[in-house]
Amino acid sequence: MNNEKIGFIGLGNMGHPMAKNLEKAGFQLFVYNRSLEKTEGFKENSTVCKNIKEIVEKADIIFTMLTNDKAVGAVYEDILRENITGKLFIDMSTISPEVSVSTSKSIIAKGAAFIDAPVAGSTKPAADGTLIIMIGGKKADLERAKPYLEKLGKEIKYLGENGKGIAAKLSINYFISALFQSLAETILLSDKLGIERKDMLEIINASASGSQASKIKTHSLVNEDYAPAFALDLMLKDVLLAVNAGADFPMSKVLAETYQSAHDKGFGGDDVIGIIQYLQKNQKN
Repeated sequence: MNNEKIGFIGLGNMGHPMAKNLEKAGFQLFVYNRSLEKTEGFKENSTVCKNIKEIVEKADIIFTMLTNDKAVGAVYEDILRENITGKLFIDMSTISPEVSVSTSKSIIAKGAAFIDAPVAGSTKPAADGTLIIMIGGKKADLERAKPYLEKLGKEIKYLGENGKGIAAKLSINYFISALFQSLAETILLSDKLGIERKDMLEIINASASGSQASKIKTHSLVNEDYAPAFALDLMLKDVLLAVNAGADFPMSKVLAETYQSAHDKGFGGDDVIGIIQYLQKNQKN
């Protein structure tokens, strides 16, 4: 049913543009965020709810886009106090598989449906509606959600039962964490050898080793502009989730140590490619 009422909880750097895309598509939208200032842009065309109880009462399909296990646990604890029979919950947060699966079981036990639908992409794809969405849950629930998910992403990949979407997200972010650290180290090496960053990145991007990720981060590296599209702290969280989920490899230990140290040195709020700042300060002369 394309006329279902949509709720969106969590209007952070990713959630805000995603909810805006649902609003622009003309769906009847209800939003909630713990920090009320983040709801300002929705007052004209959507309904801002004062609490979780209100949004659960008013919406049929409810998206959640939250920071971590703790935030998801707190929000769904409140949700589970309400009558949720027949509703569909779509959690797009990146959290541990254990918390995601446990949450899905609790929601389903109360007569509602749940899919995990984490995304690949940062703030620009979120604003452009070109995210890649990874789905875990029942196919019938995905079909119900599809008209709304299609406004958020360019690709929707169904992977199986609850928890499979999160599993794929942790895997892709593990790869990306290694890619960004490797890219940063490569640029620092070329710096040492007297190659201009712009030239080195043009070579990388034109070669087989280039990627969409290296192209996206070229501006940041050339201009040393590390305003966060995806914060280093969030990548640290995802690396640690991957380690806890079973990433027990030589590289996983190095990645966890490097991102943790960068956080400890005060770089956590910068963009993930800002890892280069930590590496630069700690390299041996």
